[in-house]
Amino acid sequence: MRSRFHRALLGSHRTRTGRLIDAAVVAGAFVVTLLAYATGVFTVSGGVVFLARHAALVGVAAAAVLGYRRAGLVAAWLGAYAALLGQSADHYLLGLSYATPVEGLGALLQPDGLAFLAVQALVLGTLAWGAGRLVDRGVAAAGLGRETGG
Repeated sequence: MRSRFHRALLGSHRTRTGRLIDAAVVAGAFVVTLLAYATGVFTVSGGVVFLARHAALVGVAAAAVLGYRRAGLVAAWLGAYAALLGQSADHYLLGLSYATPVEGLGALLQPDGLAFLAVQALVLGTLAWGAGRLVDRGVAAAGLGRETGG
């Protein structure tokens, strides 16, 4: 039997299909955010951006869905991180007209920038995952078709 800590980090008993769906949610958070910023659906108002509002919302939604699906915190953190990274990818790879693609990729992969996104993803992903788990438990308690557990 796995410990509560292990279940919280990696999720309840997951099937291969369940893990693939979780991976699709994470990848989708990146792709949706990148495309939305690239096409102008999401915008940054300018100045110094500490937290890209729209990317954070997509990340929170992905992490909450993963929490509801009983995925672990690691998956929620990756979902939030993927959305934040999508905004950064748009900025560095598509938004810097003066930079070559190699320079843009180098700027995107700077360790300090990636670590800053990771801290944001840890906070946003944890809070959203917790909210998703609460909704899952509420739905189960109300008897709306899901079993409690994990």
